[in-house]
Amino acid sequence: MPGLVPELEGAVTRMQMLVRHLHGQKEAALARHGLKLWEYEILWRLRSAGEPYRMTPTRLARGLGIHPATLTNRLDRLQSSGLITREHPPEDRRSLLVGLTPEGAEAWSAVIDEQREAEAALLAPLGEPELEQLSALLRTVALAVEGDGPPLMPDVT
Repeated sequence: MPGLVPELEGAVTRMQMLVRHLHGQKEAALARHGLKLWEYEILWRLRSAGEPYRMTPTRLARGLGIHPATLTNRLDRLQSSGLITREHPPEDRRSLLVGLTPEGAEAWSAVIDEQREAEAALLAPLGEPELEQLSALLRTVALAVEGDGPPLMPDVT
């Protein structure tokens, strides 16, 4: 990272190391629960939609940033695994909704619980004042990133 002041270079390097560590923890959790990352991402998007955890395939593909044809293949696999449903709402038989099954919600929840534990362990050395300071600093960075592009969290509208 030529050209960065030493303090910034050190912060960036530490942040990259922490991201790699958390990514490894996530991959391990996914493997323990028999999920691939793309499966988890679809379950996460459905979960983020709020109850009843359903959305159209078009909205789902757009949120995931993938082509609808790619999504169709992935939904076929998730449906055959019992993690999602696809159904026509009675009020509009032309439309289609993808929904999270209880099994899909359970699989998502198991992985997210392990992620939360890994994140808590990572932050365990910090006291309350340090956590508050870290939270404020990360909020500032997140807001700056969102100001330059799309939101970091999924659109649940």
